[in-house]
Amino acid sequence: MSLLLDIVGSVFIAGMLVLMMLNANIYQSKTRFASDSELQLQQNARTLSDILGYDLRKIGYECSNNPILKAESEKFSYLADMDRDGTPDIVTYFLSDTSAARATINPNDRVLIRVVNTDTIAGPSLGLTDLKFSYLNELGIPTSDSSKIEFVRAELWIESIEPINNEYFFTYWELTISPRNL
Repeated sequence: MSLLLDIVGSVFIAGMLVLMMLNANIYQSKTRFASDSELQLQQNARTLSDILGYDLRKIGYECSNNPILKAESEKFSYLADMDRDGTPDIVTYFLSDTSAARATINPNDRVLIRVVNTDTIAGPSLGLTDLKFSYLNELGIPTSDSSKIEFVRAELWIESIEPINNEYFFTYWELTISPRNL
């Protein structure tokens, strides 16, 4: 009888140890997935920032008059010779609606749309949920007068593409550009 009790006790303790190891493994997997998702979120924010920063630095390149055509909070149009052919191009940035980002699970993400003259380029969503432009004068004070704009600020709100623990991770990225040609 004592032997049977020892065997049952040993099986019970071994079962508890196996369950603890499985629980630790599941926790580690969830933590790794969350960490990888956070890293991807930061990389996506950086990629979107680089795309916007590259183009916004060219505002007014090879243009003699005021290059700012439309300076709204959700849409920005300007002149710049993007392809260096001697003719200024009209560049416009804005966000699509949520139905354009069909490749991701997140229902809130949208696609950044870039239009150069009549060529529309819709990139991947990368989790972008909102984009706001603001404009500053030479003193860093917000302005709506396109002839006094010296700095362009872009604010990006980005969420993870997939939910983690039934939530979407969130990050905010802000960049302020001082185009050389303004």
